[in-house]
Amino acid sequence: MGNAYKYKTKLATIVISENGTGLTHLDMVAYGDIPKGYEEKETPLLAEAAKQLDEYFMGKRKQFDLPLDPSGTSFQKKVWEQLCLIPYGETRTYKQIAEAAGCPKGARAVGMANNRNPIMIVIPCHRVIGANGSLVGFGGGIDVKETLLNLEKQTDTIKMMRD
Repeated sequence: MGNAYKYKTKLATIVISENGTGLTHLDMVAYGDIPKGYEEKETPLLAEAAKQLDEYFMGKRKQFDLPLDPSGTSFQKKVWEQLCLIPYGETRTYKQIAEAAGCPKGARAVGMANNRNPIMIVIPCHRVIGANGSLVGFGGGIDVKETLLNLEKQTDTIKMMRD
């Protein structure tokens, strides 16, 4: 079905998977392993994804430039597209994403779509927060979500101080 490879990053060991067309999964090893049907093999696409993730964790990359091919329903894909539009260092509420996805009363459905996001970080579900600003629901754990948001805020703060 595809290839997957484990990489050590500053955050955790992650498994990145691809199907020959685009990335299909990005999981922390603690929460997943090589997906069934995938061969453990490094490909140029997986190596590039790992390189871009390293740049992101170092604060040098704000946007990923990778082909994506996540499996999901049409609604989930619509939500994931909206997540990719959230600028680096910013957050949106579940309600805001629901409205942008054309389902204004679908905040809970957005939460479920976030939960099913197979390519965390690259599809930035960590940038979605509760209506009251609380950090809720992230497959990698709330502590990882907080770390990612703080990384993005810190990088923007450092950039502003240099400008």
